[in-house]
Amino acid sequence: MYRTIFIAGLMLAATTAVAEPAAKPDLQQRVQDIDERVKQLETGTLAADQGGMRTTSSAFNPSISLILDGKLSAFSQDPATYALPGFALGEETGPGDEGLRLGESELVMSANIDDKFYGQFTAALTPENETEIEEAFFETLALGGGATLKAGRFFSHIGYLNPVHAHAWDFADQPLVYRALLGNQYGDDGVQARWVTPTDVFVEVGAELFRGDGFPAGGAANTGKGTHTVFVHIGGDAGVSHAWRIGLSRLDADAKDRASGDAATPDLFTGTSKLTGVDFIWKWAPNGNPRQTNFKFQTEYFTRDEDGTFDPASSGTPLTYNGKQKGWYTQAVYQFMPRWRAGLRTDRLKADAVGAAFAGTALDNQGHDPKRTSAMVDFSNSEFSRLRFQVNRDESRVNQKDTQWYLQYIMSLGAHGAHSF
Repeated sequence: MYRTIFIAGLMLAATTAVAEPAAKPDLQQRVQDIDERVKQLETGTLAADQGGMRTTSSAFNPSISLILDGKLSAFSQDPATYALPGFALGEETGPGDEGLRLGESELVMSANIDDKFYGQFTAALTPENETEIEEAFFETLALGGGATLKAGRFFSHIGYLNPVHAHAWDFADQPLVYRALLGNQYGDDGVQARWVTPTDVFVEVGAELFRGDGFPAGGAANTGKGTHTVFVHIGGDAGVSHAWRIGLSRLDADAKDRASGDAATPDLFTGTSKLTGVDFIWKWAPNGNPRQTNFKFQTEYFTRDEDGTFDPASSGTPLTYNGKQKGWYTQAVYQFMPRWRAGLRTDRLKADAVGAAFAGTALDNQGHDPKRTSAMVDFSNSEFSRLRFQVNRDESRVNQKDTQWYLQYIMSLGAHGAHSF
């Protein structure tokens, strides 16, 4: 477009030069100047004076996407009384509100910064009209040898589901073990190093150091270096129709007055939280083509040991606490025809019994092991839209069975990168 405009200008200048020979400029020099300006515009390096401020146009053009999420929910029990006996829960870890409800919308910007760095920014827009920075990080592109460094705010790569954004989940909510042990999803400010080995079988090893503000850490202990993780992922193909991956993860966190429960009088935990997890994923698609039909089996198991003090309702009289909590989920999702999928999921949790001093607190398991069974069916008209119906049979609370219904929409506007395995 720029070249066409300048060529038209050149023709006009030449006509004027013929009509007024006394004022004839150096036509060859003018052609060279115009050609140089066109090249500058095409490469994004043309500088212009604007109101005394010198600016330079840029060829940088990030991909921008907006994820829209909403639900219609109904529960047979009051969601305000939701609890997982034996577990101190982080913020926003319940089943949500009844009725029509806008979920978190995500605004994502990402691009290669240059030949050596990639950057991504994700803002979560909450129904309460608040904006939260969910992820904001840069990642290296050219270290070589299969090595990658990342720094900023991001979801940890422990487990399988933890680094996956909510719009890419196969169900409308997180598994109970993520809700109980990781506050839905562990994300924090930190750095990460990953290395993919040069082998036929996929092997990825990594380590992370985080500030330690996110649950199950808290208070940015150890001068803002409160959490560290390590993980290993191994995977590969089994023939042309099958693929698999197994993962091992470890998270060690120091918590300083980690708050849970009621916001006005929160329970406070100070001590260490050590979480170990294993995950396994198996995928099937005939001849490696998932468009018509495919199947995914997914399971994760986590165990957590905590040692420290627990101050119920900020009473000022902390109790010595040492306990173990564990949980797992298994799910299967089957795309039985193009655009249509169905899935089943089962969850289990178990917490150690605690002494009489903890009776009536969140850590009192009351002799009950929370569990839940879920079923869903969804329709995707394209890769940018999804409608989902889900029902949960939730037995998290003691002697209370909660039937939970969800109708959900997920809409993606703009460019959006592919999801990981």
